[in-house]
Amino acid sequence: MRDTVYKNVSRNADVADVVARDTWVEIRRIELAPDQRAPQVPADTRRVPLEMRVKGFLAAPVCLGAQAEIITPAGRRLRGVLSEVNPAYSHGFGSPIPELSTIGSEVRAILREQGRFK
Repeated sequence: MRDTVYKNVSRNADVADVVARDTWVEIRRIELAPDQRAPQVPADTRRVPLEMRVKGFLAAPVCLGAQAEIITPAGRRLRGVLSEVNPAYSHGFGSPIPELSTIGSEVRAILREQGRFK
C-alpha cells in the first residue's frame, strides 16, 4: 500500500515541475490498508486506509506526485508521495475562551504577592 498514487495532490505546483531540494513540502503514505485496521476501530473509519501525512524539507529534487524523501524539523528521514509544496498548517484550536484569557495575568499577580515573580 505504500506505493499508492495520489490523484488529489495539491496544485500549489504544476505536476510537471521539479520541486527543488530543501523546499518545505508534505508527503503522504498509506500505513494500513482498510483490511489491516484494528477490529475495535469504528466501521466508518475501518473502511478507509490509515494515511500518514508529514511536512518537512525535500531531500532531493522530485516532481509533485512522485516518491520523495523528506527531512523533518526533528531530523527524521521519511519517504512517501510528494503531495503538496509549501503546505500551510490548517489546524486550529477553536475560538478563544474568555475565562482563560486572563489566567496569565492572574497567576503573575498571585506570584508577585508571594514574592516569587518580579
